[in-house]
Amino acid sequence: MDGVLLDSEHLTAQAAINYFAGKGYAVKHEDFIPFHGTGEKGFFGGVAAKYGIPYDNDLEAEKIYLEYAKLAKGNIGPLPGVAEFIELCKSRNMKLAVATSAMRLKLEINLKILGFDNNVFDALVCGSDIVKNKPDPEIFIIAARKLGLKPEECIVIEDAPGGVKAAKAAGAKCLAVTTSVSREELSEADWIVRNLTHFPAEILY
Repeated sequence: MDGVLLDSEHLTAQAAINYFAGKGYAVKHEDFIPFHGTGEKGFFGGVAAKYGIPYDNDLEAEKIYLEYAKLAKGNIGPLPGVAEFIELCKSRNMKLAVATSAMRLKLEINLKILGFDNNVFDALVCGSDIVKNKPDPEIFIIAARKLGLKPEECIVIEDAPGGVKAAKAAGAKCLAVTTSVSREELSEADWIVRNLTHFPAEILY
C-alpha cells in the first residue's frame, strides 16, 4: 500500500510527531526511516523505544491514525500510474489484493482517500491478519490464498527491500518501484521501474 498506491509515510510520521509532542516528546521525521514497512509496532513503537516514550500500540496506534486522517484529507493522492494500472488489470479480469502491514483503520482511511470502493480489490490483508512482518513471506502467502491463487501465480508490487525479500520468499514474482529507495536496494526484484506509469508488458500475461 504505502509507497505503491500512495506515499503516506511522511504524513504518518507527522501524525506520530504531533501525537508524541502532545505527550511532551520531540521526535523527527528521520527517526521513522529505519522502521518503514514494519507496521505500527515497529513504525511508532520503534521511535517511542528510541526516546523512551511510554507507548502501548494496542491503545495508541488508532489515535495516531485519526490524526493522520486529518492531515491526509485533501493532501494526498495516488502515485503516478496507479489508477490507470488498476483499471488495466481490472479490464483483463486480473485479481487484485492489497497486502499491508498497517492496521485496518489506516487501510480503510487510505482506500477512502484514493476513492477506491469495495469492488476494486478482491482481497485485503492488513497487520491484524498476520503474525510475522516482512521480510517474512506470510503476508503474501495469505493474500494469494484469499485470491484463490498460489503465490507463484502472483506478482507482488513492492517499494521496500524487506517487501521484495518477502515476495521472493513466498515464491511470487516481484515488480519493484523506486518510489521510496534506490534501484540498488531493490536488486532482488524481477523487475525494477520508477513507478506504475512504467511497467513491463509481460507482467500482464
